This record gives sequence, C-alpha cells and structure tokens, in this order.
Amino acid sequence: MKTVEEWFGEYNESHQNKTNKLIHWVCVPAILFSIIGILMHFSALLTALLLVLTLIFYSRLDLVLAVAMAALIAAMATLIHLLPVGAGFYFAIFVLAWIGQFYGHKVEGKKPSFFKDLQFLLVGPVWCMDAYLAKVFPRWKRRNPQQLTIHNTIV
Repeated sequence: MKTVEEWFGEYNESHQNKTNKLIHWVCVPAILFSIIGILMHFSALLTALLLVLTLIFYSRLDLVLAVAMAALIAAMATLIHLLPVGAGFYFAIFVLAWIGQFYGHKVEGKKPSFFKDLQFLLVGPVWCMDAYLAKVFPRWKRRNPQQLTIHNTIV
C-alpha cells in the first residue's frame, strides 16, 4: 500500500493551480458531506459501514489524519441528522460541487486524479484535511510533500 506522502505526491500532480486548489478545498468537503447525506437518507447501516471502511483506509495512511477525519465525519453526520432537509438537498450539493471540481480541473488543464485510480476519491478529503490542519496548527507536521517545500503558503 502506498504511503500518505506517495498518495499526496500523485494527487498534487493534477492540483497545482491556485484556483483549482481553492475550488477543491470547498468542493471536496461539500462532496463528502453530500455523499454522507445521501447515504443516510437511504440506509444508516450502509452509511456506517462505508464510513468505517473509509476510516480504516485513512488509518492505514496516517493515524492522526484518520482521527481528524473521524471527527470531521462525525460532525458532518451529526449535522445531517439535525438538518430537516431531504435527499434532494444533498443531491443538489453533490451536483454543484462536482461541477465546481470539473471547472477547477478545466482551469488546471489536467484530468481529475480519480480517472487514474478511484482511490483518489478517498485521498481528496484527507489531502484537504492535511492542508487545513497546517493552517490551524502552525506546528502541524505536513504529510503533503508539495506543501513541505512551499512552507506556510497553502493556497
């Protein structure tokens, strides 16, 4: 299995443009939120199973990032449980966020990473989390090799 640094290194190849990165830092969490919302409207058990499998993937990459992702996913699931909206709301977020993603890749001039390997659909959220933690905690040891070279410039 690839290391988190190897996954991020490959992911970085199609995420160099500042605009594309900004779009991803908004749209990737929105897509994760919408997928959890859609799944929870159909089956809480299936949702829980898929989220546990996702967190196992993250824990094999980096335990600290996995804990951060578990906290994010728990917060998203709680919010979804509390929001009085139907599945259509989450479908709309899903579609709009993917439109944003594809626009970002058009600006970038490169295909999305998941065209190469579907596992990149799981890498995107944890890539965003690594960048977020670096912004919030100045002493955060970044896992992203590109961000290591561009010290304190996360855009």
